[in-house]
Amino acid sequence: MAFNVVKNVAIRGISACVPKHVEENKGLPVFKEGEDVRVMAQTGIERKHVVTPGMCMADLAKGAFDGIMAELGWEKSSIDALVLVSSAADYITPPTSNVLHGLLELEESCLCLDIRQGCPGWIVGMDMVSSLLSNGHLHRAILLCGDLSSPMNSPYDKETRPLFGDTITATALEYAEGAPALEFLHGCRGKDFEAIITPDGGLKNPVTAESLEFKEYGTNMVRRQIDCTMDGMGVFAFGISVSPKSVKQLMEHFQINEEDVDCFLFHQANRYMNDKIRKLAHIPEEKVPYSLRDYGNNSGGSIPLTLVTQRREAYQNGKMNSVACAFGVGLAWGCLHFQTENIKCAYVEI
Repeated sequence: MAFNVVKNVAIRGISACVPKHVEENKGLPVFKEGEDVRVMAQTGIERKHVVTPGMCMADLAKGAFDGIMAELGWEKSSIDALVLVSSAADYITPPTSNVLHGLLELEESCLCLDIRQGCPGWIVGMDMVSSLLSNGHLHRAILLCGDLSSPMNSPYDKETRPLFGDTITATALEYAEGAPALEFLHGCRGKDFEAIITPDGGLKNPVTAESLEFKEYGTNMVRRQIDCTMDGMGVFAFGISVSPKSVKQLMEHFQINEEDVDCFLFHQANRYMNDKIRKLAHIPEEKVPYSLRDYGNNSGGSIPLTLVTQRREAYQNGKMNSVACAFGVGLAWGCLHFQTENIKCAYVEI
């Protein structure tokens, strides 16, 4: 495992922006009669917030940015770095963070960076951004993290359409000498990268006319080569294998007492998988919040979205000792131990 410690950086606030449009899983046309009830019971996902045609990354990112900036009262001129972590992009080039820089009217001296990552994206981004701030040369940064997953999945695929929602989150970080350390664990199993993949659209397999054709893959699963595909059983086995083990490794390595942890924030994959992980890790149910029912799987944005929607009052009104764990695309995983005090939280719908 790769462990890292970052000192002198504090989390000041977290926001989440989701589309106003809600898609109910009950009655989705991809299901045969009765399938919707079974899938909702297994996944725990009853509905998701999804973008409507014409909406893009910049729309939700601006909503998340504006939401947390308003809560904190920070001036735009004080932002030294803007980092976006996502699997999606508004353009092939330029980086979406550069587009956002102009849209948000940030200073020309602001560092902008895109990091391409999926489900473990928030933990990867937290490590990268906090490391940038830790020596004090850069003072404030906004980490934007999340995905617009619904446009990247086939509307006719019953494996993916019921699962994925859309969100971009913003985490405000600041150099603060003496702040509690951020403690990280990272891992990757790249040999199994094809378990979650969009086959066509990159340099390896450029888009062709055939890439855009809908084809049937099993009963009632129709998708194109430009749509994301997932080996559900393989990802399930991966998730329940690495997640409990990595949480234990993180806590043992950094000598974290489980009784001192107020909240365990897991990537919101599906309810059955997450319950299995929680039980294997021997974590009390009351310490593990879920946002799955109303938001689905939100890729890299799922941990901060869960914090904002399920534990907002606790994080805004006291000290919180937290462990986060995410796993997925790559196949990669990561854990983070972090401590906060009276942070600002914002929830935005656009």
